[in-house]
Amino acid sequence: MYKNKPFFIVFEGVEGCGKSYQSKKLTKNLNKKGISSILTREPGGTRGAESIRSLILKDYFKKDKGEKFDKYTDTLLYLAARNEHIINKIKPALKKKKIIICDRFIDSTFAYQVYGKKVNKSFIDNIHSFILRGIKPNLVFILKVSSNSSKIRLKNRKTKNRYDNFSQSFYTEAQNSFLKIAKNKKNYFVLDSSKNNSNLEKKIFKIVCNFLKIK
Repeated sequence: MYKNKPFFIVFEGVEGCGKSYQSKKLTKNLNKKGISSILTREPGGTRGAESIRSLILKDYFKKDKGEKFDKYTDTLLYLAARNEHIINKIKPALKKKKIIICDRFIDSTFAYQVYGKKVNKSFIDNIHSFILRGIKPNLVFILKVSSNSSKIRLKNRKTKNRYDNFSQSFYTEAQNSFLKIAKNKKNYFVLDSSKNNSNLEKKIFKIVCNFLKIK
């Protein structure tokens, strides 16, 4: 039998890997089982953080490159959104012994900003030392996807994302970064999401049930 306890689950991966889809499915499956779960995302998750998300997206679609944010300004906006998210949503929910399921968290910052855009890692680490407040995911799913599957999903997606039109080499490097981050970590699971079928959904749910000791 499941005993209420705080638990933080994160889905990570490159654009088109199916993490948003699988995070929604997991939330739905847990709630069906009577286990209250909260779905959230980064950047975003609260009114303030969603406003910052809009600012980031608006900047990306500016035509004049000279007016775009510097990569450190861009990174600071992501971290500001994370601070709001942790203070106003993640920490209060965990304090109430809720299960939080988050679409992206700190690993995306390292994969995209550090490895992808070459932002200094210590710059991010220093800010994280203040804003994370001891918050760490209990379980992380890294969804690995083939370039072909990713392209098809991005093409069919209704809403556009700032990373949708980045080069294939950027995605390859980002995915390799996620795999490096996950290496030798017991609470990280790397799963192939190229097909993104119901078998993957069941596999994820089974892993979560084992961690939470749900029968």
